[in-house]
Amino acid sequence: MKTINVIKLAFTSLILLGAGAAFAQTDDQVNDQADVWAQIELQWNMVEKQDAKWIDRLLTDDFSGWGKDSPAPRGKSSTKMWTRFNEQVSEMLAHELYPLSIVVHDDVAVAHYMFTSADKHKTKDGKIETTHGRYTDILVRTDDGWKFIAWAGGAD
Repeated sequence: MKTINVIKLAFTSLILLGAGAAFAQTDDQVNDQADVWAQIELQWNMVEKQDAKWIDRLLTDDFSGWGKDSPAPRGKSSTKMWTRFNEQVSEMLAHELYPLSIVVHDDVAVAHYMFTSADKHKTKDGKIETTHGRYTDILVRTDDGWKFIAWAGGAD
């Protein structure tokens, strides 16, 4: 009888330890998702502030992004060139992001979200345009934190 009680106790302990490990993994996933979302928000905030350092700071060297307004995917240097040009002709005044889904597998994250942004065109009329759209961002974990390796999307 004593042996059965010891076995029950050992089995219960294993179950509780396993459940604790499962909760710890969930906490890690939640933290990873929060870190990924923070990088996405940081990128948009840096664009709004016209801080050109975001490209070197947040994109991997082998980055490839395909915005709806470009004919083909752009690498990091092309993204930098077109960002400089776009800052000369328009300025983001405000934006809001709406996260839909963030999935993290090991050192890779996929984030789907929608956005609204207000941009002022630096032309004679200075027209302000509000746009809505969606993005899918793919980030990888590096020694320097999460960085964008790819994205696709843009204004609807």
